[in-house]
Amino acid sequence: MPMTPILAAWFDFFTSDGFKDSLIWGGVAILLALGFLGTFLPVLPGTTLILAGSLLFYFTMGMETSGLAWQGLVFIGILYGLSIALDWVSGALGAKWFGSSKWGIIGAILGGIVGIFFGLPGLIVGPIAGVFIFEIFVAKKEVKEAGHSTVGTVVGGIAGIIGRVALALGMIAWFVADVFVVN
Repeated sequence: MPMTPILAAWFDFFTSDGFKDSLIWGGVAILLALGFLGTFLPVLPGTTLILAGSLLFYFTMGMETSGLAWQGLVFIGILYGLSIALDWVSGALGAKWFGSSKWGIIGAILGGIVGIFFGLPGLIVGPIAGVFIFEIFVAKKEVKEAGHSTVGTVVGGIAGIIGRVALALGMIAWFVADVFVVN
């Protein structure tokens, strides 16, 4: 019994390179979109997902035929590294800007590191608590001064989110430009 043309076309679609390419493009688009959302939502590892999408595209579509040059991938990796560094220091820089002592800055960094292990609440509360605790108990500041330094940590954290969004947009823009415009 001969196969009907619709079934033959359907079978050809699922066994063709077009289906594989569609799956790859779909996965990359999802990773890039979730990565961008992750720059706002601390639940998702924003720029890590964008880097993963770029790597998925580069290695599954073929390094030579993907359209993404290795130099573009390196640049995306550099922007990723900058976003990680920004995450670590933004709260501490905000605390310093608002008059925190070196102990408050150390508290913000250590609080951020400890906060990583407690999920979303830890990522938010860790640096804030670190600054406040170190300012009170190590730097021997009054509660009002320690609170002022803590506000700086929050302001620095918000500035860090804005910077992370800019870096994520740069990563996505570079990916799109490299794949569709340059190559």
